Amino acid sequence: MNTEHTPAPDGVIYHIYPLGAIGAAHDRQSPAEGSSSISELAAWIPHMHSLGADAVLLGPVFSSETHGYDVLDPYAVDPRLGSAEELTKLVDAFHEAGIAVLLDAVMNHVGRDFFAFQDVLTHGSASRYADWFHGLDFSSPGPNGESFTYATWDGHTSLIKLNVENEEVAAYLLGAVSRWITEWGIDGLRLDAADVIAPSFWPRLRGHVDALYHPPVVPAFGNGRFWLFGEMVHGDYRQVASPDSLDGATNYEAYKGMYSSFNDGNMFEIAWSLQREFGPDGVYKDLTLYNFVDNHDVPRIASTLTDRRDLYPLHIMLFMIPGVPSIYYGSEAAIAGEKGIDDWPLRPRLLPEMVAGKSDLLPAIRRLSQIRHALPALG
Repeated sequence: MNTEHTPAPDGVIYHIYPLGAIGAAHDRQSPAEGSSSISELAAWIPHMHSLGADAVLLGPVFSSETHGYDVLDPYAVDPRLGSAEELTKLVDAFHEAGIAVLLDAVMNHVGRDFFAFQDVLTHGSASRYADWFHGLDFSSPGPNGESFTYATWDGHTSLIKLNVENEEVAAYLLGAVSRWITEWGIDGLRLDAADVIAPSFWPRLRGHVDALYHPPVVPAFGNGRFWLFGEMVHGDYRQVASPDSLDGATNYEAYKGMYSSFNDGNMFEIAWSLQREFGPDGVYKDLTLYNFVDNHDVPRIASTLTDRRDLYPLHIMLFMIPGVPSIYYGSEAAIAGEKGIDDWPLRPRLLPEMVAGKSDLLPAIRRLSQIRHALPALG
């Protein structure tokens, strides 16, 4: 195993949830209120530049049933967002602006209308795709009238768990990644639900992307390396991250410690976490973790904090701890947002002019980004 530590990405990430940001329909059956296209996200580039963003993380862009994580075709752009050509032009626009592009990749599960699952629904245990999925049991009926039960993500019956240890499944997923790199020109991936995917898949993914990726001249975010990081809400981040697999993980431990410490008026929790993660004997001191104070799955930080005045010192902390800081679109303007019956309130329709100049938090974040870039030791 390679034990050499890979240089950490150098920069700040701006996170956008495209289906929400452009006001796309919430599912593929519903009519959109107006025409929308992923190309609209190019309008965010000047604003992202003003924040010092070096990379953009785009939430799911693949063909799906509803929110992007119930994937139907990882080889195709969701029609609600437009075409593959529009996505390619958008990536080119980001690159021309010196901004690397990361995509949110869903490899743990698919939606019910995914072709292979539909074949299993039709042919049962005789389906050639029966081994593509985890936990198929044809001895008992399923939750939605199926002739079998199956494994899901977190109990959601609309998210059917793939068997990435099946050679055909692995080849299918890696083939999609090839397209994302060679045709769309992306620079990295966030791996959704990485904590429940077989760890044996990550070294294979690492080798695959390294063989394909040729970084563009301008974006230097990943230091010439295709950056891979996994979503880990709980557990040991080393389960997915190592020199031969993923580069890092979502730092939910620090996320919880940061907002709780400010709400409690006591810095003990975040101090303990940072010492555990990055101190002299830190368990993650050789990993690059993705730091954030909110995202598409959790309430906006302006709604989470008890005292909104804490937004300023909280963001100082975000930009001054080891790892890569990320800003979720709109939160730089201190917009509120809490979960409703679903997560769409966290993923609103926004235009850059709706957040630019709307809060004095914005110039503070700009200054913090400048400081971060000027002083690499902070990372």
